[in-house]
Amino acid sequence: MPNTIQSIYTLGQSVWYDNINRGMLNSGGLQDLIDIGVTGLTANPTIFEKAISNSNDYDDQLLTLALEGKDKNGIYDGLVIRDIQEAADLLRPVYDKTYGIDGYASLEVSPRLAYDTNGTISEAVNYFTSLNRPNVMIKVPATPEGIPAIRALIGQGINVNVTLIFSVEVYQRVQQAYLLGLEDLAKITDDLSRVASVASFFVSRVDTAVDDLLSEQVTTGEQRSAELLGKAAVSNAKIAYHEFQKAFSSSQFKSLEEKGAMPQRPLWASTGTKNPAYSDVLYVDSLIGKNTVNTMPDATLEAFLDHGNATNTVNIDVDQAEQAIKSIEDTSISLTSVTDRLLSDGVKAFADSFELLLDNIEAKRTRLIQSQSGVVNTG
Repeated sequence: MPNTIQSIYTLGQSVWYDNINRGMLNSGGLQDLIDIGVTGLTANPTIFEKAISNSNDYDDQLLTLALEGKDKNGIYDGLVIRDIQEAADLLRPVYDKTYGIDGYASLEVSPRLAYDTNGTISEAVNYFTSLNRPNVMIKVPATPEGIPAIRALIGQGINVNVTLIFSVEVYQRVQQAYLLGLEDLAKITDDLSRVASVASFFVSRVDTAVDDLLSEQVTTGEQRSAELLGKAAVSNAKIAYHEFQKAFSSSQFKSLEEKGAMPQRPLWASTGTKNPAYSDVLYVDSLIGKNTVNTMPDATLEAFLDHGNATNTVNIDVDQAEQAIKSIEDTSISLTSVTDRLLSDGVKAFADSFELLLDNIEAKRTRLIQSQSGVVNTG
């Protein structure tokens, strides 16, 4: 009997794993997930900060890189590139079997570059070249500066995972960047089948932010607002999926599809439930459908395997979703303001994790070199 991951795959949704660490790569943990139906992997600076700072699994390679004269930035690159390469190699059979639709591992450009178009392009090209795997994606944030970088990278045939999308309006700009990038690529090749992209639309954080505002209204006596709690995120995502269907059934895409182009699938990110009052599989069960990906952290993956429901849901009740968003905005909550803040907060959170990780790498570098030299740090 198929498990729930395998069941939703037959409905057109892929499950990717939102985590990585060297321990799971060495122990066979990622291979075990692939064996039960996981078809991809995503990572970000926060995930790598936890993986590298909180274990000794990286120390041998870290010391080797340090003794080669690498600074903390070079050490970071060496550590994460190796992890993503190993994950991509494990996922390569999936990539081959699905003809490049699935089987990807994603590595994010530095959060320092979130507002630097040219810097993002340069680092993405360097990462893609260094990784040297066809089944890797470079994660680029959907900032105003990141969106033109998406077009430029797709135009060079580089796979892109667009991250930190919170609003439908930004998502529409991401779609156009992908389509225009494909048109650029079509000027230099007739085969568009070897470039892929996903658009990571963040879900649970929207509910957290909107629910906070609605709860404030409830405390002031606006009881209508209570009925809208927990409605924003799924409604927002369903509207985004409707926009996906329109964009990738358009004549603009059809002409590209004839040259082998794949649709840029929506990827539901931030799918771990943050409010304990809500189902722990809310952001999986509610968003299942064709040509989508759901990237799940450990707890959500385990919960969905245990009691998830494999039913096509993402294109159901879209009218109700639109009404829910309208009702929220009728309470004087600006969803645009909310999603703009979530984007800037998301960039900052990743940047903070990245800087913390670099500091920890520097501290480990110093300690390991001292240990190697027989120097005891008494400080």
